[in-house]
Amino acid sequence: MSALLELAGVTRAFGGLRAVADVNLSVAKGEVVGLIGPNGAGKTTLVNVITGVHPATAGSVRFAGEDITRLRPFEAARRGIARTFQIVQPFPEMTVLENVAAAAVFAGGARYGRPALDEAMAQLEFVGLADAAGKRAASLTLAMRKRLEFAKGLAMRPRLLLLDEVNAGLNASEVEQAMGLIRAIAARGVTVLLIEHLMKVVLNLCTRIVVLHHGELIAQGTPQSIVENPRVVEAYLGRRYAASQGAVHG
Repeated sequence: MSALLELAGVTRAFGGLRAVADVNLSVAKGEVVGLIGPNGAGKTTLVNVITGVHPATAGSVRFAGEDITRLRPFEAARRGIARTFQIVQPFPEMTVLENVAAAAVFAGGARYGRPALDEAMAQLEFVGLADAAGKRAASLTLAMRKRLEFAKGLAMRPRLLLLDEVNAGLNASEVEQAMGLIRAIAARGVTVLLIEHLMKVVLNLCTRIVVLHHGELIAQGTPQSIVENPRVVEAYLGRRYAASQGAVHG
């Protein structure tokens, strides 16, 4: 598989703090990659660099062969990079349908009016929110707002979808539903990079896992290799979790 996303020596500093430090990473078309690490490891900052929110201090970001290191967020979005946010903040007074239509117009290339609304409704049907299309976004439950984030991202017609803690705050049943939705998105051919703390989700969805610690990429590999990696166990998983997965003996 050819690389869709390539990071080479990516660093992002805030004053004297290097939140991301010399990260090299390649994501192939069609992959579902998990990005894990302790709080403050630099995961969201890395996503912000990829999407142009915080330009890299050093290094380069390439997407589909194009250098996008200095692109602004809307420019990255229009090239096929969509993201969700850990703290969900839809336009509260707009309807669910209008929220998704806005994404379709400003990043997905849909024409304003009926084409954008049709695209928005198609994505709401896909994520299971069609019945809520006319409701104000502020009236949605947390689980529904998370689904709205999925719909907005998909309305941007992404080639790469970056998911930041989409399961945070959900109960077990809602997490299962979200996992099913991510599988369905991947089945559409969308490449997924998933920031996630729930290891159940990462181990079930991802073919490869990348681990950040203090801004540095300390490991990457298959789920099994990651839970067996001593550096990852020490920095993030803990011996008790690793032992429960059969990765630590004695």
